[in-house]
This record gives sequence, C-alpha cells and structure tokens, in this order.
Amino acid sequence: MMGFRILLMKEMREQIRTGRLVAVAAVFVLFGILGPLTDRYMKELIDAIGTQSGGFTVTVPPPSLQGDLAQIVKNLSQFGVICGLLLAMGSVSWEKDRGTAGMIITKPASRAAFLAAKLVAISLNLALAVTLGCGLGYIYTLLLYPAVFPLGGYVAMCAILWWSTVIFVAITLLGSTLWRSAIAAAGLGLMAMLLMGLLVPIPVVGSWSPLALLTPAEHLALGEDAGNFAGPLLFNIALVPALLGAAWLAFRRQEL
Repeated sequence: MMGFRILLMKEMREQIRTGRLVAVAAVFVLFGILGPLTDRYMKELIDAIGTQSGGFTVTVPPPSLQGDLAQIVKNLSQFGVICGLLLAMGSVSWEKDRGTAGMIITKPASRAAFLAAKLVAISLNLALAVTLGCGLGYIYTLLLYPAVFPLGGYVAMCAILWWSTVIFVAITLLGSTLWRSAIAAAGLGLMAMLLMGLLVPIPVVGSWSPLALLTPAEHLALGEDAGNFAGPLLFNIALVPALLGAAWLAFRRQEL
C-alpha cells in the first residue's frame, strides 16, 4: 500500500495534536478504576443509604472477583465502543468535505493506504487506552481484593475486548467512507452495536457476535474453562480486514 507508513505517522500526529489520544485514554483510565471500586464499595454504600432512609433497602451482591471483572468489562466495552464511534465517524467524511482526501491521494498515496492508516491509528489509540484502563483495573483489584485474576487470562481478555471495539471502528469507518455525513456513519456503528447485542442470546448465531466474545473472555480472565470459541474468534478477527476491504471498494469508485 503506497504511502501507508507516512499516512499512519500523519494520523498518529493528529491523534496527539487534537487531544484525542489523551481524551480516550482518560475515559478508559476513569472507568477502569471505577470498575473495582464500584463492586467493592457499592454494597456498603447502598446498605448505608438504606439504613438512613428508614428501611429502604436494595439487594446488592457482595463484592467478588466475578463482580469486579463484570464491572471492568461492562464499563470498558460500552465506553470503548462509544469512543471508537466518535473517533471513526468523521475520519473519512470530514476529509472528503474539506477536500483534503483528494489532495492526499495525489501525493501519491493509494486509497487503500489512506483507509488502512486511519483504521490502524484509531486501533492503536484504543490499544493504549485499553492497556491503561485494564491495567489500572487489575492494580485496583490487587489492592482491594485478597485474590487477583490470572495474569495470562486477564491479558487475553483485554486483547479480546480491544478487538471487539476495533470491529465497531471498522464498521463506522465503512459508514464514513460510504457517506459524507459523520452522523450517518456513527448511526451505522450504533445500529451495528445494538443489533449484535440483540443477537447474543440467540442460539448458534449469537456466539458469532463480537459482543458474545466477551463471555469467554471473562472466563479466561477468571482462570476458568472458556470452552471452544475458536470459530467465532477467527471470524471476528477476519471481519475487520473484510470491512476495510468493503470500504476500499466503495472508496475507489468515489470522485474526490
């Protein structure tokens, strides 16, 4: 892909210069820390509020590694997808509107490199954010609980969580390539997230959703048997280059 390295460096400089790298990292750090804190102290907080309010009580399970991990995964997966949508929604459409996409393509740089650089830059941004969020979640778990997650399984969980987020980035990037509206691109990513969430409980089909991968990922982090999920994992790994290929097929036919 002609010009990929140069375009990737350009995209990474933009991630830093515009503050996106710091902003996304801050979101993941915040919610990575909140996960263990919420599970550890929520029951005590609710019990105190219930006692002070004249008998109003809410049943909250006691703190546990399972609850801690569920909070970390829920927080980082949900806000990770939102961050991914925001980063990717205007990545191509805004450049087409400003006319900079046409200027870059004539440098020379291939259209495939143009799209791939954007996807890789956003993915690296999210990789750093996931590393910080999950890392601090692990440290706070170590401080707040008598036991901690097996490191190898926890790292595998973090990698799966990151890749599931990258899938929605690729979907949104496709939308940003198809349309000149960043809102429409974000809408496509959001609809994909909702649809794939609805698919998860459906037998057979649901296990192939990227969101369904979070369940075996949690088992890995807890040191439990995650079952055989190689097929869905490989499918979702291949989904990102397939989406990038679809974006390239659409982009190569567009007048810039």
